Amino acid sequence: MSPGNRDAAEAGQLPPQTSTRRTVLAGLAATAAVSAAQWSGAQIAAAQQARPASRSGAPLSLTLLGTNGGPPPLATGYGISSALVVEGRTYVVDCGRGAVSQCMRAGLSMPSLTGIFLPHLHADHLVDYFAFPLLAAGASGTAGFTTPVDVYGPGPAGIDSTVAVAPGAVPGTTEMTELAARAYAASPTFFMSEHTGTDPLTLLRVHDVLPPSDTGASATHTAPDMAPFTVMEDDTVKVTAVLVPHGAVYPAYAYRFDTDHGSVVFSADTPPTPNLVGLARHADVLVHEAMYPAALVDLGLPQALVDHILATHTNVADLGRIAAQADVGTLVATHLSPGDPGVIPDATWHRLLKDSARRGGFAGSMVLGKDLLHLPVRA
Repeated sequence: MSPGNRDAAEAGQLPPQTSTRRTVLAGLAATAAVSAAQWSGAQIAAAQQARPASRSGAPLSLTLLGTNGGPPPLATGYGISSALVVEGRTYVVDCGRGAVSQCMRAGLSMPSLTGIFLPHLHADHLVDYFAFPLLAAGASGTAGFTTPVDVYGPGPAGIDSTVAVAPGAVPGTTEMTELAARAYAASPTFFMSEHTGTDPLTLLRVHDVLPPSDTGASATHTAPDMAPFTVMEDDTVKVTAVLVPHGAVYPAYAYRFDTDHGSVVFSADTPPTPNLVGLARHADVLVHEAMYPAALVDLGLPQALVDHILATHTNVADLGRIAAQADVGTLVATHLSPGDPGVIPDATWHRLLKDSARRGGFAGSMVLGKDLLHLPVRA
């Protein structure tokens, strides 16, 4: 039986819940607020060609730059990355393969980039990270940054590297950035010698994010129960985070963005966890990863790898229950695994999301993430 024809795995049944707040639907710029689980392929394609994110007019909007799951590159899609635009300021969450190019395709100006958030330091979430300052360092005007960009990412894990050429402690985001600048030092050196570029490190303000000391978290106790803690706050947005479990990865975070115009939460990679439910409580939009176990088995992956994926990611069948528990307005499924539409057609994902919402008692909207899907958030 092909993956596209398999039924969704049974999820635990919860009693239907009535939202305790006004359900907020994230609508597309080209359509009214509707459940994306009912959209046709043609409607999605039309929506993707709607007005660029930076010119949609909404004070708060979400654009999915890439939605593919896993490190292996996919010819038909881009790596995981999202852009949240708040009153004209752009915050990028995850920097997967193609993030820079997708920002341009989405109509986002480089000078609008205000912050970059890395949930954890897996390759598929950061491979395009240093491309932002490295490419901007050789640009000027609207093609480059006008002010330094704040970067927030996991601090040191407190463990030693097993990579032969990189002995010592595994670096956190700050040290990783400095090492990347050293590795790519030739390019800005050549540009600056001809007075046409700048040092990429001057374009960033990097902040290592570590959990509060009283959580008792460590590389051997990666995601204890905890309340959200503040990562940053300015006059536009407040960002909070919690630790989420993701195998050996530490620290691994989910982030929440609260603004005057609504709230958006990014799960990053995680199996179901109470920490995320608490972080996402009453959010307008929850952007959550989705994995379909039956398709992974049909791909012929080694059983050990399948078991690891099942233990460290979230089954699409659980998304409805998670969304209902958190009482969110809209759930957007992204970081899709497998992400190849030739393996799992969109119609199958739509069915799985619809079934998940029904079984989980979720009355809000379930949206299937697609590259460059633009979602104005209206509170």
